[in-house]
Amino acid sequence: MTIAHIAERAGVSAPTVSKVINGRPEVAPATRQRVERLLREHGYRRRGGQGDGPAGLVDLVFTEIESPWAMELVRGVEASAREVGAGVVISVLHDRAGPGRDWVERIAARHTDGAILVGSRISADRHDRLAARSIPFVVVDPDGEPPAGVASVGATNWHGGLAATRHLLELGHRRIGMIGGPPGMLCSRARVDGYRAALETAGVPVDPALIGYGDFLVGSGRDGGHELLSLPDPPTAIFAGSDMQAFGVLEAARRRGLRVPGDLSVVGFDDLPLARSAWPPLTTVCQPLQEMAALATRMVLDPSPGGREPRRVELATELVVRESTSPPAGR
Repeated sequence: MTIAHIAERAGVSAPTVSKVINGRPEVAPATRQRVERLLREHGYRRRGGQGDGPAGLVDLVFTEIESPWAMELVRGVEASAREVGAGVVISVLHDRAGPGRDWVERIAARHTDGAILVGSRISADRHDRLAARSIPFVVVDPDGEPPAGVASVGATNWHGGLAATRHLLELGHRRIGMIGGPPGMLCSRARVDGYRAALETAGVPVDPALIGYGDFLVGSGRDGGHELLSLPDPPTAIFAGSDMQAFGVLEAARRRGLRVPGDLSVVGFDDLPLARSAWPPLTTVCQPLQEMAALATRMVLDPSPGGREPRRVELATELVVRESTSPPAGR
C-alpha cells in the first residue's frame, strides 16, 4: 500500500497524505482523521529513509523525570541505543493519559525510529495515532492494562511484593505496614497484592489501617511513615512501594527517635544506587530498570518481525537483603 493508493481512497492529493504521515500541521482535522483511518485500515508502512539503514533516533517519553528511578531508565535506553548508533530524545508529558495528538505529530515530523513510553496509560485511540504513522512503540511499566497489540516491558511486581513481605514475616514481624504508589497504577496494585498474598498465606490478617498509598516519592513515604507510626498499635516493619518512599520512611523514623532496624524494619522496591549508600543500607526488591529500558529499546528498533503479536515481557525481581531489616525488638 503506497501513499498514492491512500490518497486515491481518501480523495486527496499524495502530498496531503505525506503531510499527515509526517505530522505537518497544514491539514484540516476532518481530512487528517480520514487519512489516518485509511492508513490504519490498510496497514501502511513507511518505506525508505532511516528505516533502510542504521537506527537514527529513539524518543523516550516520561510522565515525570524528577527521580533517580527515571535516570536508571535513561541509562538503559542510552546504552542500548548507542550500540546501534541511535540518538535519544527525552520528553516529559506530565500526563499519565499518554501522548496526545500534538506530541505524536511532533515525533512523526522528526522521523523517529520508535518511541518508549514510561508509565503511560495507552488508549486504543492513542495507539491508533501512532500506528497510523508507522511509529513502533513500547510501554515500560504501563499505568494500566495496555490494549491488545501494544508491546510492554515490566517487572514481576507481585512476586516482588510477596518476597519483601515474606522476608519480614520470616524475621518474626506480624504488624507490617505497606505504603504503595498511586492505587490506580498497575505496578503499584501488583506490589500491594503481593503484600496481601504473603500475609494471607502466613495466616496473618490483613489490617486495612496498615495500608497507605502515595506517589512513589520521598514525601509520600515520609508522610505515610508518620501516619503508620502514629497508630495506637504501630507496625514493627514497613514495606514501601519504592526506594524513594523507603527513604521517606527512614526520615520519619529518625524524626521520631526510632532506630532502624532496632525499632523499625524498612524494605524498599527498585534497588536504586542510593539504596546501597543509605544509612542503614536498604533492604529492597531489585527490579532491573536498566535492563527493562534496554530491552524496550531493542524491541522498538526491531519490532515484531514476521507479523508476530507484540511482546509483553516481565523481567524477574529479586530481594536484596541489607541492614535495614532485623527481627522485631524482643525476639
